[in-house]
Amino acid sequence: MPSSLREKAPLYFAAAAAITAVVSIVASEVFLGAGLLAVLFTTGKSRWPSALTAPVALWISWTLLSLAASGHARSGLPQVKKFIWFAMLFVVFSAVRKLSEVRGIVLGWALAAALSAAWGLEQFVRKYHEAKVLQRDFYNYYLPSRITGFMAHWMTLSGHMMMALMLIGALLLLSHQTRNKWWLAIAGFLAALGLLGADVRSMWGGAAAGAIYLLWLRNRWLVAIVPVLAGLVIVVNPYKFGDRMVSIVRPHGDTDSNEHRVVLRRIGWEMIKAHPLLGVGPEQVGPQHERYIPPDVARPLPTGYYDHLHNIYYHFAAERGLPALAALLWLFFRALYDFARGVRRLPANSEARWILHGTIAVIIAFMCGGYFEVNFGDSEVQAMFLAIIACGYSALNASPDPA
Repeated sequence: MPSSLREKAPLYFAAAAAITAVVSIVASEVFLGAGLLAVLFTTGKSRWPSALTAPVALWISWTLLSLAASGHARSGLPQVKKFIWFAMLFVVFSAVRKLSEVRGIVLGWALAAALSAAWGLEQFVRKYHEAKVLQRDFYNYYLPSRITGFMAHWMTLSGHMMMALMLIGALLLLSHQTRNKWWLAIAGFLAALGLLGADVRSMWGGAAAGAIYLLWLRNRWLVAIVPVLAGLVIVVNPYKFGDRMVSIVRPHGDTDSNEHRVVLRRIGWEMIKAHPLLGVGPEQVGPQHERYIPPDVARPLPTGYYDHLHNIYYHFAAERGLPALAALLWLFFRALYDFARGVRRLPANSEARWILHGTIAVIIAFMCGGYFEVNFGDSEVQAMFLAIIACGYSALNASPDPA
């Protein structure tokens, strides 16, 4: 292998691992493994965001402690396998050294998100026609089987679209460079349609929170765009998306699972009270949930999925104990602190600013959406999220020269 190609291999593999998380988790794993090897065998390339060492170490060690104490070690092994995604922090941070390289990865995410959204919209059209042919109410027909894009589940698609939108928005609103912005706007529009079509209220809320942050930075009056767009969707009600928004406060009986989420939080609280230190064990929330149903909860239980708690805060505290939740919050808030402090120290014309602001918007959106979904437990979403965090730390340490 030529020396120039060998030197660039870590970057190529790291970028491929990060971007293909939106397309194929298997491809992302393969490229991540290749990137890990390339970094380790390239002199002077390896580095790790040291600020995250303690929270990541606590998360991993406490998960293993919880697993060992649970009595169900074998069934909890899938959660141990997810530790591989923390290698994304190492590989991307090691390989990505320039702001232009971060920008290239963000452009890759924008393209991948647009293609996934486009495929999802084709799925939406088919599902809409199926409902018409079957003479079914589209709202009730669609919710149990929504669009997925390149992924296997609409929650995964919506998580990807939400994060991609934050990065696209940061690049469009805050970057001083003008190239690529025309097609970025198209990619952002497609990703927004994909997010809307996935019909996932938690990711809508997360995207709204992150968008408010970015719009406020550009011009505080632009924040009005968010409620105006939401109101427009409610009034026009295309494909009953407005009904879905209204269901946040006025659910359609058992269909929208609002009561289901309330019951899950109560189950989680009972688990936390019973096992505050180590939880019930990785992968044990679903098998054990019936033991922790409060006695005043009516049977049958509301319709919904009970294998996890649809809330990262309740779920990981119940599953692995309060120290595990503390580790996760530590990771989030340490990254937020580092990026916010980094922005304050940068000159106004630095291209690193849009990267850091975009990463902050992603974390805000992720944390808000996480109150209603276990997004950190989804490998595809976790892979992209950690790669974005690594890009943020790369921007903090990159050359001050503009990309």
